[in-house]
Amino acid sequence: MREEEVHYDIAVIGGGLAGTCAAIAAARLGRRVALVNNRPVLGGNASSEVRVWVCGATAHGVHRWARETGIMGELYTENQYRNPEGNPYYWDQVVLDAVRAEPGIDLYLNTDVREVDASGPDGAREVHSCTGWMMGSERRITFHARQFLDCTGDGLLGHLSGAHYRIGREARSESGEPWAPEDADEALLGSTILFHTKDTGRPVKFVRPDGARDLTTTPILRNRVLRTGDNGCDYWWIEWGGELDTVHDNERIRDELQAVIMGIWDHIKNSGEFPDAENLTLEWVGSLPGKREYRRFLGDHMLTQQDILEQRQFADRVAFGGWSVDLHPVQGMYADEPGARQRYADGIFHIPLRSLYSVNVTNLLFAGRNISATHIAFGATRVMATCATLGEAAGTAAALCVAESLSPRELAANHPELVRRTLLRQDASVIGLSDDDPGNLARTARVGASSYLSRLAAEPTPAAPGEPYPLTRDLALLLPVDPALDTVDLLVHGAPGERPGELTVELWSTGRPENAVPVDHVLTTTVAVPTGGPHWVTARLDHRPDAPENVVLIVRACPGAALVLVPERTDGVLALRSRVEGDAAVDHDIPEEEGQLVLEWQARGLRRRTFGFRATPDTAAFLPERAVGGFQRAYGGPQMWSSELLPDPDRAAQWLRLDWDKEQQLTETRVVFDDDVDEYLNNLHRHRTPFEVMPELVRDYRIQSREPDGTWRTLLTVTGNRRRHRVHALKGADGGPVRTDALRLVVDATHGARHAHVIAFKAYGA
Repeated sequence: MREEEVHYDIAVIGGGLAGTCAAIAAARLGRRVALVNNRPVLGGNASSEVRVWVCGATAHGVHRWARETGIMGELYTENQYRNPEGNPYYWDQVVLDAVRAEPGIDLYLNTDVREVDASGPDGAREVHSCTGWMMGSERRITFHARQFLDCTGDGLLGHLSGAHYRIGREARSESGEPWAPEDADEALLGSTILFHTKDTGRPVKFVRPDGARDLTTTPILRNRVLRTGDNGCDYWWIEWGGELDTVHDNERIRDELQAVIMGIWDHIKNSGEFPDAENLTLEWVGSLPGKREYRRFLGDHMLTQQDILEQRQFADRVAFGGWSVDLHPVQGMYADEPGARQRYADGIFHIPLRSLYSVNVTNLLFAGRNISATHIAFGATRVMATCATLGEAAGTAAALCVAESLSPRELAANHPELVRRTLLRQDASVIGLSDDDPGNLARTARVGASSYLSRLAAEPTPAAPGEPYPLTRDLALLLPVDPALDTVDLLVHGAPGERPGELTVELWSTGRPENAVPVDHVLTTTVAVPTGGPHWVTARLDHRPDAPENVVLIVRACPGAALVLVPERTDGVLALRSRVEGDAAVDHDIPEEEGQLVLEWQARGLRRRTFGFRATPDTAAFLPERAVGGFQRAYGGPQMWSSELLPDPDRAAQWLRLDWDKEQQLTETRVVFDDDVDEYLNNLHRHRTPFEVMPELVRDYRIQSREPDGTWRTLLTVTGNRRRHRVHALKGADGGPVRTDALRLVVDATHGARHAHVIAFKAYGA
C-alpha cells in the first residue's frame, strides 16, 4: 500500500456529469483540479454502468429553445456526432475525452473518498483535506485543496465535513409548498436498475432463476405497463427503496430490483401474453442501482416548489432547468398509484448560486442532486443535464473563489458580476443575463454586416411546396415582434365547393421573455377564407409593443379549412398545435394535471417546419447589433445575427464586422454560433436527429483584421467546425497583440442552413 499527498486549487469529489462539468469549468479558468470518482468510468447515472438517459431543461422536447449550452451542450452535440446510435460505451468515451482534453485536471478513478479533515465551529467550518482509497492500486491518497466540491450525489464529503443537510420531505408549513406533506418525514425517491433486450433473430428460451420475483404476487401487473419493445429508461418505474435508507440499504435495494427485473422478464417470456418476445433475450442488466435521492445540503437559499413553478428570477442565477416537478410514490413499483406526479412551469426556471454552497462550511460547494432544495423542488432539479449545468456553475464559482481569495458566500454576496460575466464568457447555461463585461471590446464597437435577414416569412417553393395541415385543432405560430407586427398573411386552404368561412385569429403574449406559450390575450380578429386554395389571407394586428418580444398567433380550429405547412425551419419562429383528446404529452403512462400550458401547446411533429406566413413590417430581430447585444440565448426574440441567403457561386461570402474609432490591441476573440438549442438531444436511445451536426452551425469561417491601408489580413481559418463556442488567440505578425481598428468574421459555409447565424462575436485586449 502506498500513502500519497497531493495539492490542488480545487478538489472535485464525484465524477458524474455534475462533477465532470465542475472540473472542466474550473480547469478552463486556469485552476489545477483533482477530479475524484469512486467508479471506473465517469458519468454517474449516465454511464454505461447504470445507463440512465441524460434529461434536462428541454424535458423531452416540452420546452422550446431550452437545450443546455456550455459544457453539457458540448457533450450533447459531440455525442450526436460520434454516437448517433446512442451506444452507452461510446458515451463513456465522449465524457472521458472531454476531461482528458483539459491539462489542468488530474483524474482519479476507482478512488473512494471516505475521510475528511475539517475544523472550526459548527457555523464556520473549513475543509482542509479529504482522503480516498484507490481500489486495485492500493493507494491511499490525501487531497489538499483550497476549495472542495461535493458532487457525490449522496453527499458523503459534505456529511463528513460537518455540512448541514436534510434527508426526506419538509413539512408544508416550512415553505408553504402545495405538494409538501403536512408533517415532515424521511420518505425518499427510490433507486432503479435498468435492462436492455436484443432480438436474436431466432427463438430464445428463458429459464426463470430462483430469485426472480413472482409478479402475480405484487401490484405491478395491475398498475404498471409491460411492453416487449421497451428498453432501458422506458422502465424508469422499476423503482424501490423510498421507504428505506437508500444508502445504508443499498444492497437490499439492489437485490429487490434485480429480482423484479428477472420476474418481469420471466413474465414477458413465459406467460404466453407476449408472443412477439419469442426471439428476444436479455442483453444487459444493471448491477448498480441508480439512486435518485439522499442528502440535500443547506445553502444560503433553499429552492422551493414556488421558485420552480413561478419561474422566479434570482439576481445570482447561475443555471436553469425545465424538468417538471417530478415526484414518485414512496412505495415505488409496488405503489397502487401512478409511478409519477409531474407539474411543469410555463417555461424554464432559474437556480441561484446561493443554493450551491454550504451554509456552514466556508469552502464547500456542491452540485447535482444534493443542492440546497426542498424535496419538492429537488424533483425538478435532479435530472442530469440540469445537474451538469449546476456543476459548471459551481466549478466556475470555485475557480473565482481561488483566484480572488473569497469564500463562496463572499463571492455571491459581494461580486455576483464576476460570476455572471465569467459564465457568459464561457457560454454557460444561463438565460436572461446580458453580457456587460468591460473587457469585451466588441461592446464599444460599431457593428456591421454584409447583409441581415429583414423579412419574416415562410413561403412554399418548388423544392418545398408545403402541404395542407387541417384546422381540426387550434394551431399557432410563435413570432418575434421587433419593432411591430402590423399584419400577418397566412397561407390557407378553404373547403372546396363551399361558401367562404372565417378564421378566428388571436394574438397572445408569452408573459415572460423566456417562455413560448400563450399567456396573456392581446387582441382577436377574423379573416375571411375563400374556397379552395391555397390563398394568402391577411390578419390585421397593429401590435406595437414597448420592447421586442415573442408573441403567439393562434388560429382557432375551423373544420374544412387548413393552413399550409412548409417543410422548412424559419429562424426565430415556431409552429405549435394545441392538444386534443388522445394526444400524449410526455409519457402516456403518467396521468397529467390540468392547466399546464407547455403541455397544451406542443411542437411535436412540427419541428423544423412552419405554417406558411408573411409578416409586415420588416423585422429588426436579426440586425448585426444582436451579435454584441449581450444575450446568448433566445430571450424575447432570437438574439442573433442572421444573414440573408448564404453565398452561391455568384455571391460573396457573408461577414460580420466590428469597427472602432481608434486602434485596438486584440489578443483573443470568442464566437458563439447557433447550434439550434430548440432541437432536443439525448445521449442514449430516446431522440436521435437525422443529422450528425446541427445544420445551422457555421462550418467554415475566417477571422480577419483590417490593415492600415484598408486591406484585410486573415488571422486564422477554420474548416469543419462542429462547436458552438470557439475561442481563438489572436497574434500579430510580430507575435504580439493584433493592432487594428476593425475585426471581421467571414462565414464561408454552414452545415446545411441557408443563412449564417452568429449569436455572439467578442473581442478582448491585452
